[in-house]
Amino acid sequence: MRAEHRSTPLAHPRPPLDERLADEARFIKTWLENPAGTGAVSPSGRSLARAMARYVDPDRPGPVIELGPGTGPVTEALISRGIAPERLVLVEFEPQFCKLLARRYPQATVIQGDAYRLAETLRGVLDEPAATIVSSLPLRNQPERHRLMLLEQAFAVLQPGSSFVQFTYGIASPIPLRPGHKPCFEARVSPPVWLNLPPARVWIYRAAETPALIRSRDGARTYLKLKSGPELLGEELREQGDKLKLGIRLKAEKARAEFKLHADRMMDGLNPKRRRTRRTDALKPSDPGGARGRPRGRH
Repeated sequence: MRAEHRSTPLAHPRPPLDERLADEARFIKTWLENPAGTGAVSPSGRSLARAMARYVDPDRPGPVIELGPGTGPVTEALISRGIAPERLVLVEFEPQFCKLLARRYPQATVIQGDAYRLAETLRGVLDEPAATIVSSLPLRNQPERHRLMLLEQAFAVLQPGSSFVQFTYGIASPIPLRPGHKPCFEARVSPPVWLNLPPARVWIYRAAETPALIRSRDGARTYLKLKSGPELLGEELREQGDKLKLGIRLKAEKARAEFKLHADRMMDGLNPKRRRTRRTDALKPSDPGGARGRPRGRH
């Protein structure tokens, strides 16, 4: 019997003081230039970074996507958690942070792009669905519809049952939990991380298996299959196309029949004479053999 392999946390030394101070300076400079996009004046603290990494299972296969890594404190916590650097896909908007991340984590995939357009940013990058998405984006600076769109795109590239991990300095969920939205996903929250300044919470979102999500995820998988081998999908796509054409034709025929019936009823209501004629025709006995209208002779 083969022993179960378990990933072991990797020991990473804490960055030296001068490097941490330089990160603080970079963050403040970026925040001054773009406060809405940066969202904070300093990187996430080690306690918060470890709290976020705690919700990532290192034994779950697949890439781990980090949104808004900044100078890399959560990235460092993920590696210490046991995530191999080559599994990391780091999506960062600020070019100077991208250069810093590429220098510090040369084995990771660093993408300079807009995380709120995740499907477009990750196009051609993933070869398989992601294991987890960890986000440090300042979601509260965005309209609610942008946050919901981000979560929808994230669920489309995640494996079934995988999580979207997000921190917030607020008390309430950064993703709206109104009744109209919540049935699409499950949400739970961590205890407050008091050692972070300011104190923060970590929210974990997992998709409910709704038909819309399944269709969206299937679309993402179809793209991955096309990327890896178009010939494998030829017959499958043809069958799906034939089924789609048949379904459209049947729906069109049904719609035409319903429209004609509705139009006849409307005409009957507008024209009493037409209504009486239709009623009289309905009461007349049918002539077998199509004899109606022909002169009848004696037999």
